[in-house]
Amino acid sequence: MTILFAVFLLSLLVIIAVAIIRAENLFVALMLTTIFSLLMATNFFILDAADVALTEAAIGAGITTVIFLGALALTSEHEKPFVAVPWLALPVVAVTAALLIFASFDNPRLGDPEAPIHQHVVPWYLEQTPKLVDIPNVVTAILGSFRAFDTLGEVFVIFAACIGVLFLLSARKPSETRCTAPASVGLSQHLIPKVAGRFILPFIILFGFYVQFHGDFGPGGGFQAGAIVATGLILFALLEGEERALRAFPRWIMMAMAAGGALLYALVGVAGIAMGGKFLDYSVLSSDPIAGQHLGILLIEAGVGITVCGSLLLIFHAFAARESF
Repeated sequence: MTILFAVFLLSLLVIIAVAIIRAENLFVALMLTTIFSLLMATNFFILDAADVALTEAAIGAGITTVIFLGALALTSEHEKPFVAVPWLALPVVAVTAALLIFASFDNPRLGDPEAPIHQHVVPWYLEQTPKLVDIPNVVTAILGSFRAFDTLGEVFVIFAACIGVLFLLSARKPSETRCTAPASVGLSQHLIPKVAGRFILPFIILFGFYVQFHGDFGPGGGFQAGAIVATGLILFALLEGEERALRAFPRWIMMAMAAGGALLYALVGVAGIAMGGKFLDYSVLSSDPIAGQHLGILLIEAGVGITVCGSLLLIFHAFAARESF
């Protein structure tokens, strides 16, 4: 039954991918990509990758859709027709695809229990997590402790991407933005979105905090929680308008969050060195190594969530503050 459902999902993914390629209306293409992300989240859930599924749903189908809608509002509804067909692109793409497909033949077969990763790495994580970290969610232990340096790099990548977007979209003076335009009143004049949005807004924020602090025990963590909380605050901006949203949650707070979360993560690593351990070694943060691991993971996950939330909010408001490209 699971195989049949997986084949059904794969068929839908192929159909939607073809529809996205053929779509000339950008709004239609955006909605199709959102559906594609939701189907991918379902596929990850079937593969028992609940953390990845939650991330795909929150980032791919959630916050990304909102940001693309903001970008779409600054462009035309339809893509511009090609003046000249880029024939050179066809052989370049074909050769690149052929090389990638050829390289994929060296990968282990999907689900192969004899794959190298299942001979040493995975058994070590499964055996050592209860002894060294002692949390139920092994994924959180791997990403937050064993591979904490990789996760730190990902946080700074998000921070750097936020800076890049702000450089591109925040070049105009505040007087040239549309924060004071009549359209900045948002959806407050529409009764149904206003009532429904205000009703679900606190539950979105609450669920975001649940995902943040429940990541040790189940699917979740800072990345997903930051995106969910940012989605709730973006919903508030859509309901009440850009100007009121910035009064309630000013830009300087978002900037402090984007930089402060990454700084908090790095400071946890520095604290480990200062207390006689290694960088991002949480065991020295407490007299009990297990308690130190729990404290360190809690702090760095908070840093991840803060940076993700602040960065996504800054990116959204950078789009919302412009009338056009």
